[in-house]
Amino acid sequence: MLNIENHGPIRVIAINRPERRNAVNRDTAEALFAAFKAFDDDQSASVAILTGSGGAFCAGADLKALSEQDRPAHLGDVSINTLAPMGPTRLRLSKPVIAAIEGHAVAGGMELALWCDLRVMADDAIMGVFCRRFGVPLVDLGTVRLPRLIGQSHAMDLILTGRPVTAEEAHRIGLANRVAPAGQALAVALALANDIAAFPQSCMRNDRLSSIEQWDLSEDEALRRELHYGRASVATGDTLAGASAFASGAGRHGQF
Repeated sequence: MLNIENHGPIRVIAINRPERRNAVNRDTAEALFAAFKAFDDDQSASVAILTGSGGAFCAGADLKALSEQDRPAHLGDVSINTLAPMGPTRLRLSKPVIAAIEGHAVAGGMELALWCDLRVMADDAIMGVFCRRFGVPLVDLGTVRLPRLIGQSHAMDLILTGRPVTAEEAHRIGLANRVAPAGQALAVALALANDIAAFPQSCMRNDRLSSIEQWDLSEDEALRRELHYGRASVATGDTLAGASAFASGAGRHGQF
């Protein structure tokens, strides 16, 4: 159902249902939800990568299972950090997740990719709201995250037409952050994850949360929230340590 591996501070979580192109049924959704909660609680893990086995990211909800009465997660009243039909898409984690996309990331699979902080897409991969063809709605925050990521006009084009989106277009409109050679999405995602894991973690995580939570707030409230997280970052000592390192000659001329 899932393959989970640790690469130092990086945790790779792969959906392993290649016979269904990694489509998600109820059991897989619950396993993904549990795996990402465990990642967030694990002090030794800094960044997670979500990917799929067998050359596909995720074909969305398992419609065959759904037709056989495999009920998705609760669709009634919901709140943040509850189980979603695709599993973790309502979770607000304290640490970043990168999607490594090979093959198709479509319908609910695209919503899983949208939930991630960053998306690395193979140059022959495809995204799209393919569930448009079958009358299956976006209920894993796809209608919320897609406009926020790429703007209302681009999002409406994809939501209304359900058309396929190539890696080139995805990168151009901001849907993909990196494009990798075919078969190398995971390798590029691992390199990116290791770069992120090398930074002082408290400050990075606080800035990330402030960026996410500002969507819920007025400008004045967002200003106060940013300052709250900034003070928490300074209190860890990372800021003073970084300033001292810079004063000693580290990181000059934009070097990392």
